[in-house]
Amino acid sequence: MRFTPLPIDGAFLVELEQIRDERGYFARVWCADEFARHGLDSRAAQANLGVNPRRGTLRGLHYQAAPHLEAKLVRCLRGSAWDVLVDLRPESVTFRRWHAVELSAENHHAVYIPPLCAHGYVTLVDDTEVWYQATAPYEPSSARGVRHDDPAIGIDWPIEATVISGRDQAWPLLSPTA
Repeated sequence: MRFTPLPIDGAFLVELEQIRDERGYFARVWCADEFARHGLDSRAAQANLGVNPRRGTLRGLHYQAAPHLEAKLVRCLRGSAWDVLVDLRPESVTFRRWHAVELSAENHHAVYIPPLCAHGYVTLVDDTEVWYQATAPYEPSSARGVRHDDPAIGIDWPIEATVISGRDQAWPLLSPTA
């Protein structure tokens, strides 16, 4: 695996190193030791799958608050998604910045998202499946989110969200000083 730092402090693009032969290829998608060597949380407490039948499906922007902080490793298994992370750590040098990566079944990339970075995505094609590995189990009392269209963040989404849950539409806007 290759780890490339992203413009959000502590976030990484994780690329597969493919070993190819006549059968196709083989690649490691997870190695706790290698994640730990890069200073990343290497626990795997929960894995989730988002199945999205329609292009323009938006999920997010989600995170978990203390004491159930979670880092995520996100990968697209089928289709294509524009994956976004937003730094919500007030002490971070990249506080309130966002960054996006296109994840697809073709490019095999994953993104490592540090704790207290909100995460979301919009599907770029029909029938997109997004897989998440999290360092902490989901805890409803710690579930938080911010609006995908928050002007304080200013995400430039590549397509219009046409499918979005009521819950995701109801997340609060960030205050100018939050």
